[in-house]
Amino acid sequence: MRKFVMIALVALASANVVAYAADNSCAAQAASKKLAGAAKNSFIKKCEKDSKAASPQAMCEGKAAEKKLAGAAKNSFVKKCMKDASAG
Repeated sequence: MRKFVMIALVALASANVVAYAADNSCAAQAASKKLAGAAKNSFIKKCEKDSKAASPQAMCEGKAAEKKLAGAAKNSFVKKCMKDASAG
């Protein structure tokens, strides 16, 4: 149970870092496009969603889900996938 909690916390922290980086990048893109109001909010929301989906963590976890991996096998697969993604 403690391993699951730790894994969940690490995943949550990773997601927050990606969201923070996406937020800054997306806000900068919206500013460069001179968006304001609802258009700016809509653009930033879509940009953040796209950034999270394109993150290596999300991609690796998606591949693990496709392979129906769980537990240690999933963790090992995601770890190797992340290592391969950062190397390439």
